Amino acid sequence: MSTRADHKLGPALPIAGAGVTTLASQPLKPVVLYDGGCPFCRREMDHYRGLDRAGRVVWVDIASPGAELDRYGIAAEQTMARFHVRDARGQWQTGAWGFAELWSHLPYFSVLGRLLRRLRLVGPLDLAYRRFARWRLRRRTGCASGACDTGGPRP
Repeated sequence: MSTRADHKLGPALPIAGAGVTTLASQPLKPVVLYDGGCPFCRREMDHYRGLDRAGRVVWVDIASPGAELDRYGIAAEQTMARFHVRDARGQWQTGAWGFAELWSHLPYFSVLGRLLRRLRLVGPLDLAYRRFARWRLRRRTGCASGACDTGGPRP
């Protein structure tokens, strides 16, 4: 059985800047890493971004040239394989756990995120997400460019 701990990627990394500030030592905005080269993924994240009028979340399109994934200590292959959200404690949540984390910061979805966690449904939903993620990767072309192919038109 999958547990929440299975979806964390490791210790937080230092933030570049003055002093010895680390991700784990201060509350942070959640960071969402998404594949903007995937039309389906981009539409979904555009919807969520539209709800984030307060700017509570940092959105990083991993398909864009300026994504700077090294800053987050994550390889592009990892981010393409599963949806990633860094929570306010600096821990990475992936797959359905990442969605529950993201939703907890968005209007209208925050109740859903809390409810899924309280009812312990995130684990079973993550099993379904794994199937989707494998399907998405099989359909994805252009690995070097970081884009996926869902059969729809590309911008």
